[in-house]
Amino acid sequence: MTLASSESAWQFWKRGSPSSKRSSDVPESLNALLAEISALDAKAGGGRFEAALHREIGRRLHRLADGVLAYRQSAVHRTLENPPAVWSEGNTRLLDYGATHRAARGRKARAVLVVPSLINRWEVLDLTAEKSLLRAMAAAGLRPYLVDWGTPDAEERRFDTTAYVARLERALGFVAKRARRAPAVLGYCMGGTLAVALAARQPRRVAGLALLAAPWDFHADRTGHAFLLTAGPLLAQLADKAGELPVDILQTLFWSLDPWLAVKKFGRFLGMDQQGDTARDFVLLEDWLNDGAPLAGPVARECLVGWYGDNLPGRNKWVVGGKRILPSKIRKPSLVMIPSGDRIVPPLSAAALVDPKLGLKNATRLDLPLGHIGMVMSGRARELCWTPLIAWLGGLGNGQK
Repeated sequence: MTLASSESAWQFWKRGSPSSKRSSDVPESLNALLAEISALDAKAGGGRFEAALHREIGRRLHRLADGVLAYRQSAVHRTLENPPAVWSEGNTRLLDYGATHRAARGRKARAVLVVPSLINRWEVLDLTAEKSLLRAMAAAGLRPYLVDWGTPDAEERRFDTTAYVARLERALGFVAKRARRAPAVLGYCMGGTLAVALAARQPRRVAGLALLAAPWDFHADRTGHAFLLTAGPLLAQLADKAGELPVDILQTLFWSLDPWLAVKKFGRFLGMDQQGDTARDFVLLEDWLNDGAPLAGPVARECLVGWYGDNLPGRNKWVVGGKRILPSKIRKPSLVMIPSGDRIVPPLSAAALVDPKLGLKNATRLDLPLGHIGMVMSGRARELCWTPLIAWLGGLGNGQK
């Protein structure tokens, strides 16, 4: 629609149009450029620029369509064998990533409860053997227990964040009993927000808290979130009536953060060696992005209205199970990793968790020159994110501040 609107806009700008006067709302440099193009087009007889614009729009749309078609025709699929499930409740499971790694089965191995988002599934943490944060943690001697939220069943469609945090508490209790000591908790994206609530409610059962791109202050930076903010109440009503917020709606919300990303990424995909590792990783990541789970209706309302609308976490007014969640009351060692290129969770939102007054009291901040997804599975993720994260987790209980 944006590409097509360029042709309509040109009708207003070209020489001779009643609307061709300069606008004070448009930068002077753009006014001057459009005036020059209009003059040159008129000098050439008119219509040539319009024809060229039409051809370029068609070329870009065809390239996007060809890129999407190439992705859909790819035979690549995730082939990793998942580790065994050692605990379950409803459609939620705990996957034991240390079960098949000798280094993770030792008595000194630190257990880590890994909490992904409720929206996108956990596989981004384990897409391939080479790009698996979970397997890297196990190989380094940690014992990761991953929360697989599954797809909400009839009962879970009535869950709010209190119900999900309560489920995390029971999973944490299972891991603590199995490990015979308090595990660390690692939360990614929305899973990090839930992990903060878990640590606030169960401080004695948590040895340390690692947060990767965890949103907290939802009004710290609203850039790019205009659609989500304006559509939030309407979508919350939809979730109330349907009992869930469907995957396609969630995808539209993510897409709205960077509408041109699809055009750019599928164009790049066309230029890749379709048999190479880069194309394989693209397909696996795109499969993951398109295979999310619907969000339970009450949780959707909390997120859209309570978080993004009213900023309850950032204002210290988020209540879970009757307890107000205050990061400043959490004194366990914490690591807050903030990717500077994150468009899904603005860095300022995550940085609220290390605010000197309102943030975590025993926190280490690590800024990463990566994106929201890139921090866990890009080519630089191992060096810039995994290595310091694993070292921090391994150092818990060894005098680490």
